[in-house]
Amino acid sequence: MIIIIVGFLGAVISAITGTLWYSGSTPMGKWHMQYLGFDKLSPEEKNKMIAEAKPKMWKSYSAQIILSFLTSFFIAFVTSYTVQNGGPASAVYYYIPMIWIAFTVPMIGQNILWGNHSGSLAWKQFFSGSFYNLITFLIIAFVATLFF
Repeated sequence: MIIIIVGFLGAVISAITGTLWYSGSTPMGKWHMQYLGFDKLSPEEKNKMIAEAKPKMWKSYSAQIILSFLTSFFIAFVTSYTVQNGGPASAVYYYIPMIWIAFTVPMIGQNILWGNHSGSLAWKQFFSGSFYNLITFLIIAFVATLFF
């Protein structure tokens, strides 16, 4: 049951971290908007696209919450399993960077590699997405260690 609670907490943490990380006032948010091509749109075009996207936005956010829950659930499971088998909860701080470097970084890299952007913007998007995930994973891991 605690694993599920940590999973839900992690999904909320992920949403908050993403909102802050990709806000328009951060370099990462500006790079993300450039990557999406929003920097080339007029204010009217931006407002039109936002208005068109709003009715469907709940589907995207719902899917993202489910995906974030799965990640958080896994982090909670690994932490719980480690503690139940006599390991310290802090071992998760080793597992998380290893999982990140082995799975998350290559997946983000593949998306950038096969996407339609190149040059410095692609590298900025790669590092922004990669480090957003690492920071989010570590925050969730910290919360998980509070429960186990």
